[in-house]
Amino acid sequence: EVQLVESGGGLVQAGGSLRLSCAASGFTFDDYAIGWFRQAPGKEREGVSCISSSDVSTYYADSVKGRFTISSDNAKNTVYLQMNSLKPEDTAVYYCAAIKFFIPEDCTVVGGRTWEYWGQGTQVTVSS
Repeated sequence: EVQLVESGGGLVQAGGSLRLSCAASGFTFDDYAIGWFRQAPGKEREGVSCISSSDVSTYYADSVKGRFTISSDNAKNTVYLQMNSLKPEDTAVYYCAAIKFFIPEDCTVVGGRTWEYWGQGTQVTVSS
């Protein structure tokens, strides 16, 4: 059974940091790209950051460049999203997702509709 389990969300003040984790199981981790998406109330789900499996290239939405860092620990089948200098507009449910045949455009596809597997999400709330 494929599982993606997010953790690390919570409540933090603006300017603070959080590290999200996405633990994967049930598929060959090295064969899949992992992406982080988020959805705020009343808004469409949007891509935040992705890491490819083939060359470990990383991709970021413009809104998080320079503040968020994605990384992968293949030995642990886990992808992390280090989020620094958090802003109230970063408040959302954060999801990780997996896709086997990844192209960079998948990281920004509307709603993440091309991604195959999804976690249940973790809430991130940034207070002002």
